[in-house]
Amino acid sequence: MTEKLPSRGEQSYLPDPAARARRRKRRMLLDRLAGYGMAVGGVSVIVAILLIFFYLLYEVAPLLESASLAPVSRYAAPGGVAGSDDATLDLILDEQVEMAARYTASGRVVFFNPENGAVHSETLLPLAPGITIVSHARGAPHSNVLAFGLSDGKVLVARQRFSVAYPDNRRVVTPRLDFPLGEAPLPLFDDGAPVRLLAVQAAGDTGGALLVGWAEGRQVSLVRFRREESFLGEETELKREQRLLPIQMDAPQFLLLDMEMRTLYVADGGGELENYDVADLVQAGLRQRIALLRQDQRLTALSFLSGEISLVAGDSGGGLTQWFPVRDEHGTPLLTRIRAFDGLTGPVTALITEEQRKGFVAVDEQGTLGVFHATAHQTLLTHALGVPPTGRLALAPRANALLVEDRTGQIHFQRLTNAHPEASWSALWGKVWYESYPGPDYVWQSSSASNDFEAKFSLVPLSYGTLKAALYALLVSMPLAILGAVYTAYFMAPALRQVVKPAVEIMGALPSVILGFLAGLWLAPALEKYLSGVFCMLLVLPLGCVAFAWFWHKLPKRFQSRLPEGWQPLVMVPVVLALTWLSLALNHPVEDALFGGDIRNWLVNEMHVGYDQRNAIVVGLAMGFAVIPTIFSIAEDAVFGVPKHLTLGSLALGATPWQTMTRVVLLTASPGIFSAVMIGMGRAVGETMIVLMATGNTPTTDFSPFQGMRTLAANIAVEMPESAVGSTHFRVLILAALVLFGFTFLFNTVAEVVRHRLRQRYSSL
Repeated sequence: MTEKLPSRGEQSYLPDPAARARRRKRRMLLDRLAGYGMAVGGVSVIVAILLIFFYLLYEVAPLLESASLAPVSRYAAPGGVAGSDDATLDLILDEQVEMAARYTASGRVVFFNPENGAVHSETLLPLAPGITIVSHARGAPHSNVLAFGLSDGKVLVARQRFSVAYPDNRRVVTPRLDFPLGEAPLPLFDDGAPVRLLAVQAAGDTGGALLVGWAEGRQVSLVRFRREESFLGEETELKREQRLLPIQMDAPQFLLLDMEMRTLYVADGGGELENYDVADLVQAGLRQRIALLRQDQRLTALSFLSGEISLVAGDSGGGLTQWFPVRDEHGTPLLTRIRAFDGLTGPVTALITEEQRKGFVAVDEQGTLGVFHATAHQTLLTHALGVPPTGRLALAPRANALLVEDRTGQIHFQRLTNAHPEASWSALWGKVWYESYPGPDYVWQSSSASNDFEAKFSLVPLSYGTLKAALYALLVSMPLAILGAVYTAYFMAPALRQVVKPAVEIMGALPSVILGFLAGLWLAPALEKYLSGVFCMLLVLPLGCVAFAWFWHKLPKRFQSRLPEGWQPLVMVPVVLALTWLSLALNHPVEDALFGGDIRNWLVNEMHVGYDQRNAIVVGLAMGFAVIPTIFSIAEDAVFGVPKHLTLGSLALGATPWQTMTRVVLLTASPGIFSAVMIGMGRAVGETMIVLMATGNTPTTDFSPFQGMRTLAANIAVEMPESAVGSTHFRVLILAALVLFGFTFLFNTVAEVVRHRLRQRYSSL
């Protein structure tokens, strides 16, 4: 057959070679541009992920920085030379590190610039002629109270303040010394015996105070002073209440009184410590007697940690130990050794604790200075001063500066950098024994109403809660989504599939906040009310469906043939609804027969399992509902995409549809099904609103389905707006985000590796 050529005057229908070449070049150009666009998009995604990772790493990096000490200046003690009659009793730094105070044995108070030693002003304590200071003590850090034991058996109580003003937009720190109980010394011993040891705590500006003192050869004297208004309410009178407390040691060297004025510790040089309950002076008595050290050591330093619950003891061997009360089986708080610290080699001569954190600084006789943190259980820094110190230390309230006096009368001013001491590997990932806890545990508690609260930053309960929520969500979603996807793609009628698949996928468009709202306000109370019925449902639904399937199979063929192949799910809908109704109807009979009428009390009292209304079951149901569309859609596409020649060939060889599905379809679609599961797990791990609203949001490590949890994502969403930028809390939350990033990266990597291997293994089918 010959090709008909166009006649003269007719338009040629054959394409012009030049036009074809231009179209070809245009297509190639568009293909090349599309390839470049896809490459740029892919690289941009990778770069964005790397930028997120490096930003998180940048914010977390300061947690890994170690403490450092930078010497700034050295000068003679302002106002006098140490070792003379005007020796230093105490050094105090203000919060801004712009003013310092030096208290001397003669009663002088010298205020000076801590950087260069320049004297700002000087004042005298109101002491009578011939009366000398023989002891001194500090109260709780926030009270700024000091007490001076005098040679005539009296005590002078003072309060050191540093006022900050901003005249002409310039900060000016002004020192001030006042006397909350009056300028007249208060009697502690009626016979005038010198006060050799002293402890003090004050309740406030107008409140009372408790003074504890010891004189040689005498009992410990406890004197409580209270201010009471007169009958007319115009004047206040200072009421005095005294109790002599017999102690069992001859020569105590340490007296410590806690800020609540309930517990008194008395210790001697041999390390024997007596614990007294002094909440009520009338009934004050010995609570515990304990040895802090071994027999070959001497107790050289003893101090409270911040909050005045824990004690830190330093010994003659350079050892440091932390002790705090732990309740025994009778509920009595007994002092217990918690942890020990290394770093010093000589006898500990000075010990000072931070005001706001559980850190402390210690100095030994050889001049080695150590910085420690109790909860993190780590030695942050050791630094050689070069000269032996006298034991006079001052630590700024923000723990960012130090004053150290040596034996030559020189004062060393040093800047301390120690931003995040509480963030250590053991504190973040190990069990920590916190104050007032019965034992070591994983705890996340970042805030409290108390000023003496210690933040607890264990990431274990958050990571545990994240995996727990994802696991329970997958337990609900995986069977329903995968089995539903297999049936929909392989057995269901095409017309019905066109309705079912879009309906399930539309479920994924439901906002998670709506699901969380419904789960928290409706599902959780309903589950608690019908808990026995839900357990019955786990047994009744499978058995009922199997029984109905057997019944349908036994029906005559003329009845089965009335329903076209692939439309059987429509018959199962009323069956499932009826079985669900039956399970819930059995709730009260089963609860009365097996659980004494209240399954929640039975769980708590008989099984010793706690029950929270918003628990892991609620999260599993709500989050499983949210994850089902993702897993279903991807898995259904994978099953439906199995080549028809494989299924038809299997059927042609005599395999049943069920054998074809299990031995051909599932194996071929396994890479896609596995990817669907891992993507669903990634969705569950990163879910925030459902977990936030459907659980008690309690960070625990309990795997019980009746307990709630707190996940990494929910914790970040709740606490990030309230955290101070740059604080330890802020950076630990960023670390939690980095851990969540690592979780998702790990899951996706494992999913891709497994999917690739499955595809290689079954690609030959």
